[in-house]
Amino acid sequence: MQTNFKTVKKLSIFLLIAFFATTVKAQEIDLLLKGGHVIDAKNKINGKMDLAVKDGKVYRVAADIPASSAKKTVNVSGLYVTPGLLDIHGHVFHGTETNYLSNSLDALPPDGFTFRAGVTTVVDAGGAGWKNIDLFRKNVVDQSKTRVLAFMNIVGGGMRGTEAYEQDETDMDAKLTGAIALKNKDIVVGIKLAHYIGHNWKPTDKAVEAGRIASIPVMVDFGKSLPPLPLEDLLLKHLRPGDILTHAYRYDQEFDRNGKMIEHKQAIVDVKTKKVKPFVWEARKKGLIFDVGHGGGSFNWSQAVPAMEQGFHPDVLSSDLHTGSMNAGFKDMANLASKFLVLGMPLADVIAASTWNPAKVIQRTELGNLSEGSEADIAVFRLREGDFGYIDASGMALRGKQKLEAELTLRSGRVVWDLNALSAPLAK
Repeated sequence: MQTNFKTVKKLSIFLLIAFFATTVKAQEIDLLLKGGHVIDAKNKINGKMDLAVKDGKVYRVAADIPASSAKKTVNVSGLYVTPGLLDIHGHVFHGTETNYLSNSLDALPPDGFTFRAGVTTVVDAGGAGWKNIDLFRKNVVDQSKTRVLAFMNIVGGGMRGTEAYEQDETDMDAKLTGAIALKNKDIVVGIKLAHYIGHNWKPTDKAVEAGRIASIPVMVDFGKSLPPLPLEDLLLKHLRPGDILTHAYRYDQEFDRNGKMIEHKQAIVDVKTKKVKPFVWEARKKGLIFDVGHGGGSFNWSQAVPAMEQGFHPDVLSSDLHTGSMNAGFKDMANLASKFLVLGMPLADVIAASTWNPAKVIQRTELGNLSEGSEADIAVFRLREGDFGYIDASGMALRGKQKLEAELTLRSGRVVWDLNALSAPLAK
């Protein structure tokens, strides 16, 4: 009898250990997002799926993954699950200097303005040049939870101010810029030219040469030259396939000395006929990239509405985030995405233009998707229905019935934004 009792006791302990071992093995998933509608342009997914995360990576995307296989399950039914948004035009080289957007007070620390809008990667657009890219890396890239990359300015000193620094052609060295970009290829994804007011193409051609040396695209903020340089020549004669025109919907109209409205040479939509200009279509066919770059003064309904009606959709949505834009017509990337929903762009296309498209543009195709084994940078959005208003750079409003709101953001598998405590346990 004693022997049988000991045998039963040993067997019970063995079964208990086996049960716990099996349970632990069964719970191989760290986090399960269950019941959501997954949109992943790279993998052509647009439907109800569960998404499993393990060790900071996307482990599995499939229908009906058992909750018992996960250590933690978050119910995202009725919500949209997407790759973390990739914003290729922000200004995050924040610091304490009083110049424009290079180590300055006008640029923003990324973590406070990315995750809350579903953004997990932001590209600083020209704040740093070759002279201060190391400082940018040390103070911003290395200190941020957000993944931070850079378009390096063709101006060696970076985006320190339109009136002086950004007009200094002697500080525009294509070979040196290209070489330093290659040296920092882990974070430098392109070359930036902005705010040049001279009436010549030398800075543009230097930026393109630097891009050629480093095999990366060039982003151009165009239209400040006096007298104006023709946009048609920029797109068809100077830029290469894969290069980027940012602020694509910025310019509207201008007036002559007598107050008569005349065509703005940098507008993509003719202000009189309201038609997308033929050379713009030709540039798209050539492979030029058209980026929104909303900002505080670079997006007008008068350009965007007719362009969208004619099927000229942006390739990429981006913010032009800085202190002058976040409290103006541009709010955040979720608000910008909502504007294009209101303009008739399908939700799947809006997400693609905020994730997979920009990843391809900056040649970082490991980003912007939910492929198994990829970094678990994930956004979860609620698509709200109601009466909403959206403002452009001129202060004009457009009403809409839909609005995207970031509910949950994961960076490398960790929850970094949770608007309504979806992932948090209930208080007892």
